Amino acid sequence: MAAKKKEAPEQAEVVQDQEKAAQEQMEKVKVEITSLLKSTGREGVEDLISVMEEKGFFTAPASSGGGRHSAEEGGLAQHSLNVYQTATKLAHVLLGTIERNTKEMKDSLIIVCLLHDYGKCGDYGKPLYVANVLKTTGKRSEKKPWERNKELTNIPHSFRSVIMAERWLDLTEDEEYAIMYHDGLYDRETGGMAVIQGHETKLLMLLHWADMWASRVIEGQSESEGE
Repeated sequence: MAAKKKEAPEQAEVVQDQEKAAQEQMEKVKVEITSLLKSTGREGVEDLISVMEEKGFFTAPASSGGGRHSAEEGGLAQHSLNVYQTATKLAHVLLGTIERNTKEMKDSLIIVCLLHDYGKCGDYGKPLYVANVLKTTGKRSEKKPWERNKELTNIPHSFRSVIMAERWLDLTEDEEYAIMYHDGLYDRETGGMAVIQGHETKLLMLLHWADMWASRVIEGQSESEGE
């Protein structure tokens, strides 16, 4: 019995340390994302960042869980940053020196990578993901802790991302297209296969490949993202 009593405070300390580390990581990611967005110099970017914070972008999950990527608190922002970091590496290899170093390409990569899943934090005061409480137990599911908010209109998250971003920023045609169809031929929400097949752009492919690499390899997604 004495041993068990001794373990409890140690376990509590471990949990507290983990929570502290998670909070510090979320703050670090937030600082990096806001710095990158500001570096574009786009008109309205400061207002966009303020609204992103209000909507919970920096604390929202990127998926519902159950084998899908980045379902933890802060997962959406971390995933977005992972996609950007991967896309810049791909651009370094695949694009010519002049093209990848233009401000236009640098800014577009920042915008599409960091905002491609912006719609996943929800809109109109409603989060996209809410706690998934099981009817059988009355408790939250450990396997799939989140579910889509049924009170939020079922607009594809990629389209919602563009709509929400363009309230504050002027996106280029290429940026709109890349964000809307960033799931590529895997897209089941927007009919991506019918739209983009044979009409892929460099920006769209960089975003799609980086998104796939980040979610499947860096974040270890084991199931299809479609929900």
